[in-house]
Amino acid sequence: MPVTLPARLPNPLRLVAPPDRLDFFDTRSMELPRPMTPLQAWQHLTARPLPGFALAFRLRDAISGLFGVKQLGGFKGRLPDSVAPGDRLEFFLVEEVAPGLMVLTERDRHLDVMTTITVEDRRLSVTSSVVTHNVFGRLYMLPVAPAHRLIVRLMMWRAPKG
Repeated sequence: MPVTLPARLPNPLRLVAPPDRLDFFDTRSMELPRPMTPLQAWQHLTARPLPGFALAFRLRDAISGLFGVKQLGGFKGRLPDSVAPGDRLEFFLVEEVAPGLMVLTERDRHLDVMTTITVEDRRLSVTSSVVTHNVFGRLYMLPVAPAHRLIVRLMMWRAPKG
């Protein structure tokens, strides 16, 4: 089912596919306490791990592993000071880095995920887009879509304010 994009989108923005091909789309924004690069903003968001997040990733890996899906392992909290295209940031592949923009992807035979981190002035936006390739990808997204929206909302709410 095609997704509907909001009227106002972060700029610059990258999506995993044209809007009419997306199976999932979510964008969330917040004001940062100070100017940051996209990588610094990502570090800011992940500075306080969500309770139960590690367990959720272990469950995800255990269940998905039964279907041949790559283990993600979750967020380890070991973030570099800089990234370049081709680097790994946690389980994501860094596809693009530019002023105000960092593009992260994870692709497999079931689905392609792209998370775009943009910073305009002090406004951080996290935008995720997904294209599913098969029945497993669509079934996988049934619990993941609402969980993703909640997780990003909680990460932004819990991010340090200063």
